[in-house]
Amino acid sequence: MKTTVKLGWWGTVFGIVLATVVLPTISTAQDQDDPPGRVARLGYLQGSVSFQPAGETDWVGAVPNRPMSTGDQLWTDQDSRAEVQLGSAVIRLGANTGFSFLNLDDQTVQIQLTSGAINITVRRLSDHDDFEVDTPNQAFTVFQPGHYRVEASGDGNYTVISIRSGEGQATGNGQSFALRGGQRGTFSGTDSLYADVEPIYDPDEFDTWSEGRDHRYDYSRSAQYLSHDVVGYDDLDDHGDWRDDSNYGHVWFPNQVAVGWAPYHEGHWDWISPWGWTWVDDSSWGYAPFHYGRWVSVGGRWGWVAGPVAVQAVYAPALVVFIGGGPGGWGGNVGWFALGPREVYVPSYHVSEAYVTRVNVSSTTVTNVTVTNIYRTTIVNNTTNVTNITYANRNVQGAVMVVPQHAFVSAQPVARVAVAVSARDIAAAPMTARVAVAPTRESVLGAKAATAGRVAAPPAAVASRQVVAKKTPPPPPVPFAKQQQALAAHPGQPLAKSEVQTLRPAATAAARPMVKVAPPAKPATPNVGHPANLPGGQPAGARPGQPASAPPANQPANRPGGQPAPAERPSTAAPAQPNRAPAAQPSQPAPAQPGNRPAMNEPNNRPAPTQPSNRPEPAQPNSRPAPSQPSNRPEPAQPNNRPEPAQPNSRPAPSQPSNRPEPAQPNSRPAPSQPSNRPEPAQPNNRPEPARPEATQPPPNRTPPPPAARPETPAPAERPERTPPPPATKPAPPPERTPPAAAKPAPAPQKPPQKPQTPDEKKKEEEKQKKEQKPQGE
Repeated sequence: MKTTVKLGWWGTVFGIVLATVVLPTISTAQDQDDPPGRVARLGYLQGSVSFQPAGETDWVGAVPNRPMSTGDQLWTDQDSRAEVQLGSAVIRLGANTGFSFLNLDDQTVQIQLTSGAINITVRRLSDHDDFEVDTPNQAFTVFQPGHYRVEASGDGNYTVISIRSGEGQATGNGQSFALRGGQRGTFSGTDSLYADVEPIYDPDEFDTWSEGRDHRYDYSRSAQYLSHDVVGYDDLDDHGDWRDDSNYGHVWFPNQVAVGWAPYHEGHWDWISPWGWTWVDDSSWGYAPFHYGRWVSVGGRWGWVAGPVAVQAVYAPALVVFIGGGPGGWGGNVGWFALGPREVYVPSYHVSEAYVTRVNVSSTTVTNVTVTNIYRTTIVNNTTNVTNITYANRNVQGAVMVVPQHAFVSAQPVARVAVAVSARDIAAAPMTARVAVAPTRESVLGAKAATAGRVAAPPAAVASRQVVAKKTPPPPPVPFAKQQQALAAHPGQPLAKSEVQTLRPAATAAARPMVKVAPPAKPATPNVGHPANLPGGQPAGARPGQPASAPPANQPANRPGGQPAPAERPSTAAPAQPNRAPAAQPSQPAPAQPGNRPAMNEPNNRPAPTQPSNRPEPAQPNSRPAPSQPSNRPEPAQPNNRPEPAQPNSRPAPSQPSNRPEPAQPNSRPAPSQPSNRPEPAQPNNRPEPARPEATQPPPNRTPPPPAARPETPAPAERPERTPPPPATKPAPPPERTPPAAAKPAPAPQKPPQKPQTPDEKKKEEEKQKKEQKPQGE
């Protein structure tokens, strides 16, 4: 018998699915006044988190389980975090983060990130969905489900995007840059967009925390019993049990509630456009069971029946029936009770018949015919009172909650102000689809309206910061103060979209001052490697859990060696290759040397800016061995030993002024082609030296930036050989390259006054020097 009932249950579900197939697509069936079928849930709060309702200017304390939609804003203060759930995605905010929804509907998630860091897990993304994160200098579009991290600097000058899995595209200033899993892109500059891409860093504490939160969803036991579009179902695991019922199928029973508890009894009511009166539950698990499904009393215990698994869930503000309410009605009180299985929910806001069908068949087993009949008798005929319908929960003891109207309107916790009403009065009271009570400012600000102006808020520069968007967002929300008079004319009923449009000034109807829409973009190629070299691999102030001693946020790349800021970079002709511009680093005396620029295109030369002298020598392998040559160390007075300025071991020779003021000799620094060695153009032993790998090995650079030089190390086995022995076998070439041999104290006894030597004589003397110096090094 139980099996037969279950088959009937699933048969009903299958019938509903077939019924929904004949319905038009959501976007086409939706009437212009239909609200979105999904909203976001403010699901987790840690520390000081502030909330600003759409269209308002006051910041109040954030409240868990508050639904969020277009225009709502969040600010997580220092050492604070928050989690925003969407069903198909989840967004986690780090400390000092400014976040809002520029747009949130059935096909679009458009986030505004003015400062801070967010971790995003996208679980599902259809071909028609748009998922976009807009920061002060770019717009990032998510192309695939995956794990993404977006960080906006405190000053708005750069954005860092890390993709652990997935794929996306950053757009700004007429350029677009593709990113894929395992990559980390740094996009700096505002007038011009510079892009640097490198391998992703190891997870930090914020990433680890986000991953742990994901596990709750990935391994949720409740997932098998309901649609994955139901927001917040993973919270049910730790607070209740699922049981099979012969009449209702899978039923979830809360196991941590007090005796006499009933649904919609512990929480408060907020006014949230465009849905109107919205229930916000106090329980940590109190989101999914109050915006989806139905409640039933089984054996004196309340259980929640989720909607069909195969049907996309549609959000509802509160699945209840109201009793009384309105001016002069029911003694100035407002009452309500939860809808039961197979009972039709009638929205109090402007909707189409298709919407009413979707919101009901996704939450309970009910036929389209039943929905259509109720829609026509209540909404089409504009009848608020519900008659000729028997509601199962109305007669359940303790199911009805009644509060004074002023408590209802001011978002007070209803359990504290409950009014005792007899069963006779409840049976005699009229039932309505909406409560005819007009909202107030406190209704919009919510349960923590009293904290307005007394909570942490984003700095003025962050709050007013403009972001770049790829997709044009809808106009900004109309403030409640401008709607209040019109709302009072029809108490309890939100304004239709067309009515709201008339309240919006014409000048701002199609514009968002906080958003700059990016021009059409062309694909561009970013720099690849490790260019930004941010301290700890993180932008200042943007990575939660990182040391506070990070450099100022207005130094996006924090490039050592005095690299100019993005706005100062001279290579505007190649904005897609931002790190090639540092060839004009102010610390380099010869920025215009054409022979050094090609080296900047080589990936292995990019760590060069971390060298103390910050000169082009990093691209000259045979100019570095000199520092490890023992015979050259006592020669600080040699003015012609130009390769030594880039040698860390040559630092004790600061008195070598002749090394830097010689920009007129562009080829003097690259040892292979030193013009000062004109008498030796035929010497072949100067050319083989560029192939010496020891020149690019890290030991000479270990003091300043070991990680930057490691990619150039040929083999670890060569490191010990390079320090004592090999340098001794290679000191002769540098002295031989410099014609004024008299300036070198070490080999001075061998070359006293032999300036007029011919090249042949000099060559013989060089061979003699090599033979004499080999035993010394060995």
